[in-house]
Amino acid sequence: MRGLLTSSIGVTCAAALALPLTPPASAAPAPTAPSAEVAPVVAPDAPDLSGSTQSLPLTPLTRDRAAGAAEQGVPRRDVRPFSLLGVVWDDPDTDLDGTVQVRTRKTGTGAWSGWQDVETHYADHGADPDSAERASGHPRGATAPLWVGDSDGVEVRVRPDASHRAEGTVRGTRTPAAPAPLPAGLRLELVDPGDTTTSAARSKTAEAVPDTAVPDAAVPDTAVPDAVFPDAPDTATGARHGADAPSGRTADFLSAAALSGGTVLTTDPATTRTAPSAHSARSIGAGTPRTAASAVSPSVAASAANAALAPLGASEISALDAAGTRSELLALRGGELTKAQRAKPYIGPRPRIVTRHGWGADEKLRESGFRYTSTVKAAFVHHSATGNSYKCSQAPSVIRSIYRYHVKSLGWRDIGYNFVVDKCGTIYEGRAGGVAKAVLGAHTLGFNTNSMGIAVLGTFTSTKPSSATVKAVASLTAWKLGLFGGNPKGKTYLKSGGGNLYPKGKNVRLNVISGHRDGFATECPGRQLYGKLGSARNTAATYQGR
Repeated sequence: MRGLLTSSIGVTCAAALALPLTPPASAAPAPTAPSAEVAPVVAPDAPDLSGSTQSLPLTPLTRDRAAGAAEQGVPRRDVRPFSLLGVVWDDPDTDLDGTVQVRTRKTGTGAWSGWQDVETHYADHGADPDSAERASGHPRGATAPLWVGDSDGVEVRVRPDASHRAEGTVRGTRTPAAPAPLPAGLRLELVDPGDTTTSAARSKTAEAVPDTAVPDAAVPDTAVPDAVFPDAPDTATGARHGADAPSGRTADFLSAAALSGGTVLTTDPATTRTAPSAHSARSIGAGTPRTAASAVSPSVAASAANAALAPLGASEISALDAAGTRSELLALRGGELTKAQRAKPYIGPRPRIVTRHGWGADEKLRESGFRYTSTVKAAFVHHSATGNSYKCSQAPSVIRSIYRYHVKSLGWRDIGYNFVVDKCGTIYEGRAGGVAKAVLGAHTLGFNTNSMGIAVLGTFTSTKPSSATVKAVASLTAWKLGLFGGNPKGKTYLKSGGGNLYPKGKNVRLNVISGHRDGFATECPGRQLYGKLGSARNTAATYQGR
């Protein structure tokens, strides 16, 4: 799985490609873009972001200073305000075989918490081995992030684990062995998500993007790379690809390229196509305004990836009823469906989704461009392991913190998950690229290709998820899997990219809705959440009309 640059679009075509395909009237309520004669395109109002990351080196806390073997940590100290923390180290392929515990001081009260455990096994998240994201040279090893709320003091201790290590003697007795060394380059990351509000709650007027006229001309379907439309039918979904692919997907592809700085990345290293020039590109939908690519910001690019579902700068993608969703499916992907699927599509009503703009993503943090996989055959459910102390009103801050931790601390290109769900059942857009598209995530090591990852905020080893959370997982999967013909109660095959359960290249039969532990030996998504996946499958199938 290697991301390849497959398109670079001329400066003047960005706006012409900004809105890939407008849903039919029955699929509204998402409003259509105004015509160029009525009003200019409005760029999303970028959040007033003030997030930051403090990175503190760990030092030995004991007199035993043998390389890597001593207990390490950060003695109790004052720090700048933060709300989430984690420990990182240099080599992402090295495990931290030990325990990580933290204490924090609450801002305002000065009260110190008791010692809290931090989940040390996080390597099961992230990009697949040998992927472009993994091979970038930036990723680091890390613990799971822990949400601690507003804090201004911290103390950390990391202890190597020797509990299961012993050596035999000649006489058959056993003596404790030296503990395994701790990873090199241990650092404590303290993340401040910033204090930001959504554009819907602010009265600022967005800055208009200047208009630039682009001649109308046909966009050839050959501009779409074969990696997006495999010629072989998907045996799990029955969907058709390749020659029957509509020009609407061509526009989606070109739109993403233009509005992300001319970069669309796929997962097929053998596929490279050149997109048409600005003079051979036209907008989808009469009267679509034109803008200059030079004026396009990362915020506009991320928002434009959802332009078929909501206007630029929208803080949320509104819910649709069943009839509207079916109409939208036919508009977005009708040319890829079989005759039977067009006659009776199985898809759940589109749920309300808070966009990246809605939760305040700083789009300048992530790498530019989007990476896509061919389809979505399975959904992997995770818990974020960040703890359950957050309030639902704090969920956007938790997500901003995880996003910053994934990108700035772990070296990933974007937040790893495709979607996030909070304890109140609110659904949030995760990795940028479009909620209705097959965006390549970094969530289930070895199985990121042709899948999506859903993270439920919280830790569910012993805590049960709320009914609202389980219902949200069901509604999200009923819709998103339905876009690609997936049956929530069915099985599918995914090829392993390598992991601790399945060797690289093995075709693995999995539930269409699986837990993280189904693809990797891990506790994720926690025993309590994993036990609810059967209910989520049944509910999602019902939502699809099965």
